[in-house]
Amino acid sequence: MKVVLLAGGLGTRFSEETYNKPKPMIEIGGMPMLWHIMKIYSSYGLNDFIICCGYKGYVIKEYFSNYSLHNSDVTFDLRNSSLHIHSDKSEPWKITLVDTGLNTMTGGRLKRLKDYFTDSSNFCLTYGDGLSDVNISDLINFHKSHGKLVSLTAVTPPARFGALDIDESNTVKTFLEKPKGDGTKINGGYFVMSPKVLDYIDGDDISLEGSPLSQLASENNLKAFNHDGFWQPVDTLREKNLLETLWTENKAPWKVW
Repeated sequence: MKVVLLAGGLGTRFSEETYNKPKPMIEIGGMPMLWHIMKIYSSYGLNDFIICCGYKGYVIKEYFSNYSLHNSDVTFDLRNSSLHIHSDKSEPWKITLVDTGLNTMTGGRLKRLKDYFTDSSNFCLTYGDGLSDVNISDLINFHKSHGKLVSLTAVTPPARFGALDIDESNTVKTFLEKPKGDGTKINGGYFVMSPKVLDYIDGDDISLEGSPLSQLASENNLKAFNHDGFWQPVDTLREKNLLETLWTENKAPWKVW
């Protein structure tokens, strides 16, 4: 099964890092978020990736073109301009990098991949800026069980602020530091889809989260796979630092490999 990764957005809310690289190339533990996401899928035996590039897509291309060199022991013999790789630490990944345009919306990026879906097989899709410990095998099996066109992962967003329970005398009765949200589920961005979804997308200016998913829902063609485990988007430096701390302390829930 192919895995599509959306990695072409501008990342304007994270300008501290994205002025010189795409948002999915922001590093956690010295490795790009894109790498972490691919490792998650790879741990479930999914190694065929299509990456939708856009803003500074050449950074992603250069990263993977030099992946073996950067992650292996090598000897350079400058006398004869030779290179010898002693221990190849490459991943078992097939990676297709597709330029889907600078300002293309998420649906439009997916639509541009139509020539890369040569059959009717389902595919996985996710964004390049969120990490989770969602069980990909369970998600795929859930999708196969209902026969609809799309399954999305429904998650409870983490709260950004602490919560206070204050009585009439202004006494704080309970204090919860960054509790879970109010229980409302949101789209966690880990999908399984049929290529028929591309028929719901008209062009570059269509957001996947807009009319396509709305129409699929109205047709009873959109199912939710509930995930109550770890899920964390990365939209701010604070969120990046949170993931960095979890990784450094060997407490990263998404590290399932």
